[in-house]
Amino acid sequence: MEEYKFQIAETIIIMFVFLITKLITKRIITKVGVRFKYQSGRIKITNKIVGVLLLIILTIILMIIWGVDQSELLLFLSTILTILGVAFFAQWSIISNITSTLIIFFNHPIKIGDSLTIMDKDYQIEGKLNDIGIFFIIIKTKEDKKITIPSNVFMQKMIQKEQAV
Repeated sequence: MEEYKFQIAETIIIMFVFLITKLITKRIITKVGVRFKYQSGRIKITNKIVGVLLLIILTIILMIIWGVDQSELLLFLSTILTILGVAFFAQWSIISNITSTLIIFFNHPIKIGDSLTIMDKDYQIEGKLNDIGIFFIIIKTKEDKKITIPSNVFMQKMIQKEQAV
């Protein structure tokens, strides 16, 4: 027990710093989200993403404190990243959809609940934006049907936002 006193103290300090950092970043993200009038769902998801990133950083720091062999850790991480890279390269449309979803989520003027018309020369779609998933956009039509559109296709279409009455 005596030999681990230093690591235990460092772990407690790092955990405390982690909790404070998480609380501060959550408050900052919430204030910025309210200031720029982002939907509460977007603010929650952004908080979750930042929380996961902080947790990953915490895990890495704790591994360093407790003496996990860094060369073995780097070998493991590089192997996992290589496998993920090959898998994503093989499925390029997956990356395209994820990127499109992030763009739609943070920068597109259309928000969940907005009425819209997708103006397509072959088939025009009218309805409300029901959900923004990782890969798909779900639109609920006036006939109460749900239409799923891949995020990257949605990004390429001309969208008309209906004015609120």
